[in-house]
Amino acid sequence: MSISVTTALPKDLSRMGLKHTDRIHYQSTPEDLVQHTLRIGEGVLNDTGALVIKTGEFTGRAPKDKFIVKDAITANSVHWNEFNQPIETRYFDIIHKKILDYLNERNELWVRDCQACADPRYRMNIRVVNEKPWNNLFAYNMFLRPEEEQLEEFSPEWTILSAPGLKLDPHECGVRQQNAAIVSFAHRMILIAGTGYTGETKKGIFTVLNYILPHDNNVLSMHCSANIGDDGDTAVFFGLSGTGKTTLSADPARKLIGDDEHGWTNDGIFNFEGGCYAKTINLTEEKEPEIYHAIRPGALVENVRFFPGTERINFDDAGITENTRVSYPLDFISNSQEPSVGGLPKNIFFLTCDAFGVLPPISKLSPGQAMYQFISGYTAKVAGTEAGVTEPKPTFSACFGAPFLPLHPGRYAEMLGRKMEEHKVNVWMVNTGWTGGAYGVGNRMKLSYTRAMITAALEGKLDNAEFSEHPVFGVAIPANCPGVPSEILDPRSTWEDQVAYDDKAHYLASLFIKNFEKYKDGVSAEVLASAPKP
Repeated sequence: MSISVTTALPKDLSRMGLKHTDRIHYQSTPEDLVQHTLRIGEGVLNDTGALVIKTGEFTGRAPKDKFIVKDAITANSVHWNEFNQPIETRYFDIIHKKILDYLNERNELWVRDCQACADPRYRMNIRVVNEKPWNNLFAYNMFLRPEEEQLEEFSPEWTILSAPGLKLDPHECGVRQQNAAIVSFAHRMILIAGTGYTGETKKGIFTVLNYILPHDNNVLSMHCSANIGDDGDTAVFFGLSGTGKTTLSADPARKLIGDDEHGWTNDGIFNFEGGCYAKTINLTEEKEPEIYHAIRPGALVENVRFFPGTERINFDDAGITENTRVSYPLDFISNSQEPSVGGLPKNIFFLTCDAFGVLPPISKLSPGQAMYQFISGYTAKVAGTEAGVTEPKPTFSACFGAPFLPLHPGRYAEMLGRKMEEHKVNVWMVNTGWTGGAYGVGNRMKLSYTRAMITAALEGKLDNAEFSEHPVFGVAIPANCPGVPSEILDPRSTWEDQVAYDDKAHYLASLFIKNFEKYKDGVSAEVLASAPKP
């Protein structure tokens, strides 16, 4: 079989340990990657021309199988915890050899040189080596795409080796089970074995940047989306998967900077990525037109099902997973910002999906409350985002991204607090979760109302609103908001049994306080005073 390439193979592939360079597809176009996937029988096209694949056993991240090599670089700088699990260098070496041997046994491989960080001051060169063409299409969609002339002198700073078909021996390899994702800062390499879930690739690089940028460059790395208005006002949206970062930042009236990962420098915001990775469960054209219309040739759709007898995706079908996804280049969004950078933010939104139905749909935070809520990172973990999670449940994730933060959460929180104070940023908490009762009793907040509240905040229409203080959480609740029924702004009034609301609010407050115990020695009195009342 002849192997076509779009440009000359890099001379250093053999030095990486890849032996059969005549079997390598380098810098394949999206069209070629789609055709290769169809050829090997691992994907189909939907009625709009997007590639639809299944990622196999893993349809979400496997955080218990993520490791960082503990060595001279990381031993005293990484915050070792349930997300940052140490692994010895000797096991990295064993797994590295196994992956190389496995990849060298494949009939063909796909290699891509790409980049992260839209701000050229922090640009990172990345090489991705894939067993599967659809994994390589994901890398094309999600990372920055160098121009042809840039490839002539391209030197990768980090390398990702992805071998979904390789099953590891846990005892021999020092891991928990047959799959693992391992980061080595000494080798500047990410190893992915035993899982085809594409999100492991992007979150691996996100983890690396979350170490390098704050630790070495004094840039705050953030798990957030960002957009920018016509007058240059930048807005940042923090939140875990399922809280609405992608949906709410894809605003037709504003330009999208990015939907998931950004850095905050002394003079602005920049996107880490070159694409979007949006959830598609319950996707409709009416509610999320930008995402809906991005599902076209070149997009990669994961783990969805078709309506019987058709090639039309049933976005309401969660039979494979709730975590159905689509990846696509940023320019698939009609109003994306190019380059994907913006000025200093004027408004920050903490998005939370409150399964208890306690928190207000929008509230304004004092600086102390902002720091308290950022460190707490409360939301509900939405089904399917991680393996083994089948229904929403309350969780606390420091800085709204604990699984991806190699440094102590206090480091990121301190940087955010300093920047918020220095630039006088408005901070809002937005509950995209339940109202009128807890999950199973109440209803999910209407997207149209959430959009109206965010728009009002961005346009300054809440600046002079009358506010009342929440009796338990102390946040400021506006009495009125354009486009939103006033009766839903106070969450207590939406409950049929308001005594039950009070009980649930105090219970949730107790969860906040218990969670914050591990941070209380490293924060200011102002932050401690911003805790909810138990």
